[in-house]
Amino acid sequence: MARDPIPARQRAANTSASTFIGLSAALWLASTANVPADEIVPTNEVSVEVQVLASGLDHPWGVEPLPDGSILVTERSGALRLVRDGVVSAPVSGLPEIAAAGQGGLLDVALANDFAASRTIFFSYSTRNDSGLGTAIARARLSEDGTALSDVTEIFRMNRFTGAGQHFGSRIAVAGDGTLFFTIGDRGESDRAQNFGDHAGAVLRIGADGSIPADNPFAPGSPDAKGDAAAELWSKGHRNPQGLDIDPKTGVLYSVEHGARGGDEVNRPQPGLNYGWPTVSYGRHYSGAEIGVGTAAEGYEQPVHYWDPSIAPGGMAVYRGEMFPEWDGDLLVAALKFQLLVRLDLDEETGEVLSEERMLKGTYGRIRDVRVAPDGAVLMVTDEDNGSILRLTRAPGSGN
Repeated sequence: MARDPIPARQRAANTSASTFIGLSAALWLASTANVPADEIVPTNEVSVEVQVLASGLDHPWGVEPLPDGSILVTERSGALRLVRDGVVSAPVSGLPEIAAAGQGGLLDVALANDFAASRTIFFSYSTRNDSGLGTAIARARLSEDGTALSDVTEIFRMNRFTGAGQHFGSRIAVAGDGTLFFTIGDRGESDRAQNFGDHAGAVLRIGADGSIPADNPFAPGSPDAKGDAAAELWSKGHRNPQGLDIDPKTGVLYSVEHGARGGDEVNRPQPGLNYGWPTVSYGRHYSGAEIGVGTAAEGYEQPVHYWDPSIAPGGMAVYRGEMFPEWDGDLLVAALKFQLLVRLDLDEETGEVLSEERMLKGTYGRIRDVRVAPDGAVLMVTDEDNGSILRLTRAPGSGN
């Protein structure tokens, strides 16, 4: 059986800076001159300063800091943009055809561990074939000036496309060994999450080139391999996981997923295990009817934490940074429904959630993604027609 994944996204600052080419004012979507003033917000542990780095984005979905201080951001409608000093670039060229439909489009973006040298990025998106829509993952090289992609290669495509426009997943977490963990929702057909031959309703793992890691639970030759199980699977029984991160200190993989009417979950996906959807759930169908057999059954894992009523969680991050030592090891979860950022205080030894704090409620809009920058600041995006990138830093004079 495979071990827990080892540390993921690059957190350390890198002295290698890329050159940013200035763009004409006609291509600028936002600048520091037209965003709201910074705001000081008290929280349970520390006061934070909230800065709107950029606005005017079309439903931003994924945000990723680069070593030189600039930021990559995806727009669900199909654009990848570079943000530097509050200026949002024209769309980065070279993306494959994106099928922006329903909840699908251009979704997450992540850096390879050797990005400073290789300029390699990964991104997830919905794409189309004769059967309908599905989730895909591609690898590409970002140019030194951040304006173009080259060597674009699709490294994964889910094995069953349908006409459904919901539950694509599709968060990416890059492990320390270079493998990619990513999520795909049940695509609106809940039974697919219990079909081990189907990529839907799962956390999956592949190599950076799309290959199957030999220690995947259902890889060919694995002791637990099943004749009908997809070799890319890591865990199953997930409804629509849109948050995924690996604790850089402990190597533990965490996911967060949308429930139905209640039953949003935080899980620690382990290789080959089943997290229950739709057989067990802490939520109900939107009709009010019960789901499956209840909240627990033999053979199905329990969540680390769940919400009822639902908060509609988006992205998540394990906080490891110098700026907020009070939050060390806590989970930060973006929430759409109540327009807030959740902080879950974890007991590092047991993994138990000790308390929950809800921050920024209703202040900035539907928060879709959250990431930790190399300096320990927290980056977020708001999923709106006029979406923004927010930066949370320690307020001046706020202890320590």
